[in-house]
Amino acid sequence: MKVLVIDVGGTNIKVSVTGRKEPIRIPSGPEMNAARMAAAVKKATAGWKYEAVSIGYPGPVVNGKPSLEPANLGAGWIRFDYKKAFGKPVRVVNDAAMQAMGSYQGGRMLFLGLGTGLGSALVADGVLEPLELAHLPYRNNRTYEDYVGLRGYKRMGRKKWQRHVEKVVAILKQGLQVDYVMLGGGNTKKLKGLPPGVRLGTNAHAILGGFRLWNEPSPRRPHRSHAARPPRKARVKVAAGGEAASPVSA
Repeated sequence: MKVLVIDVGGTNIKVSVTGRKEPIRIPSGPEMNAARMAAAVKKATAGWKYEAVSIGYPGPVVNGKPSLEPANLGAGWIRFDYKKAFGKPVRVVNDAAMQAMGSYQGGRMLFLGLGTGLGSALVADGVLEPLELAHLPYRNNRTYEDYVGLRGYKRMGRKKWQRHVEKVVAILKQGLQVDYVMLGGGNTKKLKGLPPGVRLGTNAHAILGGFRLWNEPSPRRPHRSHAARPPRKARVKVAAGGEAASPVSA
């Protein structure tokens, strides 16, 4: 299956398709809403062939739909009809979860995306759990995102920003009892060295995670007697040597 992957960010939207080596970039920003995103992507990808679409959304996603408007983009994402806009089946997940799915190397992994904001996801023994840590209180009436996101970098400068990145990583690694922390996002290039137990991902992992979304079997409609059963969670298999393979359902 050929999949169009759209990784929505506060600065750029990265777009790729199965078989393409490098994604294209579309400028984003505070005025970007869902309708403008869809129009810009369709214009930039005119002539591309694909059968399904994966969208990494910079905010919480519930039952395959954005549940809150993004903090760093324009409004209009919650009620937008993505399937109608693209004319293809669409799967929407949190952007950090999509990158985590492509980054996973086994065990218990915390993914933190250092971009315009702070993305987060946990993969525990192959089961993907999206998180929303960015707006939790950190210090001085500010959130984690205020310190380790782009605003913190601009306010404090690189050295202080990195010290807080390392402190936040240590707090969350201990609190969530993970084996390692994977850092992704555009601002990882500003880091000078990594503390123990921290690994550096790449933006390509987000695109890879988007492809893998369609390797997971589609959820079946539950039988009436099982209606109260919770939805299945994405599970990522890891091949020998630590390389992440395609996700399957739990």
